[in-house]
Amino acid sequence: MKTTTLKTLATLAALAGIQAALLAEPLTFDFKDPKGVNNATFTLDAPLEAISGSADGVTGTVTFDPANPAATKGRIVIAAASLNVPNSMMKQHMHGPMWMDTGKHTEIVFEAKELKNVKTEGNKTSADAVGSFSLHGVTKELTVPITLTYAPGKLGARVPNLKGDLLVVRTNFVVDRRDFAINPSAPDDKVAYDIHVGVSVAGAAARP
Repeated sequence: MKTTTLKTLATLAALAGIQAALLAEPLTFDFKDPKGVNNATFTLDAPLEAISGSADGVTGTVTFDPANPAATKGRIVIAAASLNVPNSMMKQHMHGPMWMDTGKHTEIVFEAKELKNVKTEGNKTSADAVGSFSLHGVTKELTVPITLTYAPGKLGARVPNLKGDLLVVRTNFVVDRRDFAINPSAPDDKVAYDIHVGVSVAGAAARP
């Protein structure tokens, strides 16, 4: 009886160890949102004119380990053709060769290579993401503040009939359009040099 009990306990311990190891594996989150609400925003606030718009062509993947958020890496991509502003003529100009030239420069990409100054409380992690930002055919090294909110088992609450986890990535940062060769000679009294970028997107890690 004792031998059987010990074998049973050993088996349960082994199974628990395997389950813990599986749970500890990094998860890959897909940011192509089946709900279609992921988007990025941008604002240029010049003295004579403010321009605000958004982009909804968000894709990408992020690898996140709930047991080690500091190891997070990933790539968020925005389709340049999805950039939109309310004024149709302004949108046409923005997509044209003088400005974003979206027919030639089709993607806006931020690739996070490492996290610094990582702080985690519960399921929320704040950090500085160090990586590369590609815009208008120009790539620059960039460090941006980010917040990662991990929501285990919450995919179904966002997208019915799907099981899995969610990871919400939020960031706000500023870039200078002159650094990315976006019509640098255009006067900044009408089109500001600073582009304020805001991103709040949810990625899904589906489970069987």
